[in-house]
Amino acid sequence: MKSQGKAKRKVHLGEFFIEKALQLFAAISILTTIAIIFTLFQETFIFFQEVSIIEFFTSKMWTPTLHPRNFGILPLLVGTMMIALGSSIIALPLGLFTAIYLSEYAHKKVRSVVKPVLEILAGIPSIVYGFFALTFITPILQKILPQTQVFNAASASIAVGIMITPMVASLSEDAMMAVPDSIRQGAYALGSTKFEVAMKVIVPACLSSIASAFVLAISRAVGETMIVAIAAGASPTLTFNPLKSIQTMTGFMVNISLGDIQHGTIEYKTVFAVGALLFVITFMMNIVAKLIVNKYREEY
Repeated sequence: MKSQGKAKRKVHLGEFFIEKALQLFAAISILTTIAIIFTLFQETFIFFQEVSIIEFFTSKMWTPTLHPRNFGILPLLVGTMMIALGSSIIALPLGLFTAIYLSEYAHKKVRSVVKPVLEILAGIPSIVYGFFALTFITPILQKILPQTQVFNAASASIAVGIMITPMVASLSEDAMMAVPDSIRQGAYALGSTKFEVAMKVIVPACLSSIASAFVLAISRAVGETMIVAIAAGASPTLTFNPLKSIQTMTGFMVNISLGDIQHGTIEYKTVFAVGALLFVITFMMNIVAKLIVNKYREEY
């Protein structure tokens, strides 16, 4: 009896320490996030004491390191949205149809090969994609469209789209595989074809998870750094032509960080202002994803 009591006390003591350790790890992650947000918005607040917020969101010129200085974020914002839109046009349908193939059409042996290859593709460093866009995609675009500049938004969008496709495919395929097989068999029993089962039964059944995968991939495209810094260029000009050189918010942050800027200057604070706007954009996208999940969630 005494030995059993000691064993129970040891178990309870071990559970106590595990619980406290997990609480500590959770607290560290929360405090780290709070510290990052505080640092980001503290410098941003100081920036907007020197720069008009109206100029920041309405001016079409972005030259914070040149004289005269202009602090219009529109060129960087438009450049970022161009990359996000272009990569989404490539990645979202390609990733979704790849997931449908793996889930509904592919043989188990084929799935066991293709799925790991997708995971490997997702693990390639983004800087490799950047040089791939610059040395492979851009020359092809220049042969097709001679007016394509060396640095351009189109090649960067294609590379980012290729990079985020495995994310869409993997997450969507996992969601489709989680749908009970009895739903498929019921649809087949009613005379549905494989394509009808996939598009009219399986996809609607896991629509919330697929939408979350889409939003997550778009957020990844918005926050991509190295591909756009290498392939898209560093020209903060307001243009909607994907064949011209642009600059994104992340690309600007990379370029300004590599330069010789003094701590505390207005050029230094622009990094935090741009980073704060980028944080707000991705945060809003995550909120939208959460709302979509809550609205269309299906439980089995």
